Amino acid sequence: MKASDLFVECLENEGVEIIFGVPGEENLDFLESLAKSRIRLVLTRHEQSAGFMAATVGRLTGVPGVCLATLGPGATNLFIAAAYAQLGAMPMCMITGQKPVHASKQGHFQIIDTVDMMRPISKFTRQLVAGNRIPATVREAFKKAAEERPGAVHLELPEDVARETTTARPMPIHPVRRPDANVKAVDLAIAKLHRAKSPLLLIGAGANRKRVSKMLLRFIEKFAIPFFNTQMGKGVVREDHPLYLGTAALSDQDYLHCAIERSDLIINVGHDVIEKPPFFMKPGGIEVININFFPSEVDEIYFPQLDIVGDIANAIWQITERLEEQAHWDFSYFRKVKENVDAKLRERAGADAYPVIPQRVVTEVRNALGDTDIVTLDNGIYKVWFARNYRALAGNTMLLDNALATMGAGLPSAIAAKIVHPDRRVLAVCGDGGFMMNSQELETALRLELDLTVLILRDDAFGMIKWKQQSMQFADYGLDFHNPDFVKYAQAYGAYGYRVERTAELRTLLAHSHATPGVHVIDVPVDYTENARVLTRELSEKSCIV
Repeated sequence: MKASDLFVECLENEGVEIIFGVPGEENLDFLESLAKSRIRLVLTRHEQSAGFMAATVGRLTGVPGVCLATLGPGATNLFIAAAYAQLGAMPMCMITGQKPVHASKQGHFQIIDTVDMMRPISKFTRQLVAGNRIPATVREAFKKAAEERPGAVHLELPEDVARETTTARPMPIHPVRRPDANVKAVDLAIAKLHRAKSPLLLIGAGANRKRVSKMLLRFIEKFAIPFFNTQMGKGVVREDHPLYLGTAALSDQDYLHCAIERSDLIINVGHDVIEKPPFFMKPGGIEVININFFPSEVDEIYFPQLDIVGDIANAIWQITERLEEQAHWDFSYFRKVKENVDAKLRERAGADAYPVIPQRVVTEVRNALGDTDIVTLDNGIYKVWFARNYRALAGNTMLLDNALATMGAGLPSAIAAKIVHPDRRVLAVCGDGGFMMNSQELETALRLELDLTVLILRDDAFGMIKWKQQSMQFADYGLDFHNPDFVKYAQAYGAYGYRVERTAELRTLLAHSHATPGVHVIDVPVDYTENARVLTRELSEKSCIV
């Protein structure tokens, strides 16, 4: 068969059902092979968006999502998405084209070394040099993308290799079992827990696996140890649980940190230092047990005293089976902190101020969605408000990026989430800055006939940096811009467009959007003076409860 036909068969063998991308001349053989396959091609309006969509598919399914681009400019447009998947631990495979490698006819036109470019931001990058090599290379790429820690891989298919004739066949896929946690390491962890007076459980993004979630819930309910999570660990255990203390949306100085500072031992499950730290370690301070699929990386602010390396679910199961509840454990202070955190987060949640304040936005979004409905966040200051105030009630229902923390991913991620979960409501929350970076994907959502709601929080500025600029006492400079009329902009694509004119309208518009098929864009003027009032002044002046 033709090598490009074999390549597509290998992708089908890996369980690929959909490819996002922008094909070019160098992909035409692959494209023809794809047309004859069971795999669906979703044409996007930018390669970066295709990468964000593929990464989100990987994040939600565990099977590497796939995106496609041509050589040169198409490949370079995947670079940010590659970093997004790699830092966020999302399994993704990028496929790019290339000019013929055996007989060039155009010199170096559009040619860059894409394989070398992808090396620093991927787990694996290869040029397919012969048709017979395709099965093994594809198998290795997908294996590496999905194994812990998941991430991005890249395959380059030159035009002349795609046209070769080959007799090779796809390789069989054999399941890979993760090693169990070392018993002696578990013994040391149990001894530390027995000695501790006020242990806490921290849940990170790596714990976002169904088996891990079940084991953590069992552990929490058996021993009544309070827990908190990182931004990317939201929803692993339901956040309406009575032992949930909150989300570490900031690294320090939040009300939640009062509990962290009183703890003498933190069991840190599934976190690594790529995500913004949920707290800072200090020599002689809190002890930390790090439980993850891979060893911890030590730096100035994170140096755990014990690593438990291996399957996380198995490690938690071993601890749960052998740990004994201790009479000297004291969680009374943590209960006080929880009451204080809950009370603080309720403040101004129902405020009618206009423009709308972030607390009210979060409240209305939470009230509009069911337990398993999905919110995708772009990157901006509202991410902190959603991380702190939004209660995620199931895993992978609050899709945010606290690793690369790039702008522009909110809308593409929502499109991918809706494709994976067509039965769930999906809402993209974007700042006006991030939305405009990939707003052209509204056309993709409409062409796919998706039911989707996009909430644009408009402050006519890059609000996150503006807040930092203000809090660090720099002059107000260089961060303001003008926006289009978002209502007319949405309507120009064929979507529904709305503008919130009174705060009470937000609830009505969200309900209407979710009840009405189609793509809905809601322009929400937002008042970010709450950033300075709460996140700067109030938290800097806070004192922990006695």
